[in-house]
Amino acid sequence: MVYDFKQKQRALYRPSKKPSLVSVPRMTYLTVYGSGDPNQTDGEYQHALELLYSLAYTIKMSKMGDYQPTGYFDFVVPPLEGFWWQPGVKGVDYQHKETFHFISAIRMPDFVTPEVFQWAIAEAAAKKKLNFSPVKLTLIEEGQCAQIMHVGPYDDEPATVTKLYHFIEQVGYQTDYSACRHHHEIYLSDPRRTKPENLKTLIRIPIKSISKCD
Repeated sequence: MVYDFKQKQRALYRPSKKPSLVSVPRMTYLTVYGSGDPNQTDGEYQHALELLYSLAYTIKMSKMGDYQPTGYFDFVVPPLEGFWWQPGVKGVDYQHKETFHFISAIRMPDFVTPEVFQWAIAEAAAKKKLNFSPVKLTLIEEGQCAQIMHVGPYDDEPATVTKLYHFIEQVGYQTDYSACRHHHEIYLSDPRRTKPENLKTLIRIPIKSISKCD
């Protein structure tokens, strides 16, 4: 049976439209770092997606070739994820997308080791004739976070983020943005096939307890 992370690990991918707390374990990702407006045609973000999906499907379809990674199991390629930040901004400023910095990411099963990753780079480069050097294999452990499901256009996210901020304060936490902890979105819908009002985006924010010294 094909393993689907979204179905098997629903706490990490299927929160309700009510805010909740979650502890996110360390996971393996394909990642590309970049900057700029994600809506820019032929921008860094669009190029990152091409690289990530090409490599993710190369790994998934390794079952069809001669190379068989140790511990391989068939899987549904997980949804695209994005970690977003802007210099000098707490959280994100949706009005100035041109200043975004991002880590675009697709989660990978644990069998994707550095050896498997290097094989996939070589395999995909030979077939796609693309430069995959921007793609890294990265371990990310988010730890304690608050999350919520946003339903609707991406440009309507600020109202949902505000709701999440209020929840974080009510339950005795505070946001914990840093050089390593960012605003995080998981894109559960394909915008090419889904009406804007039906788009589902998981929004996740890093948090920490409010200490008596704060």
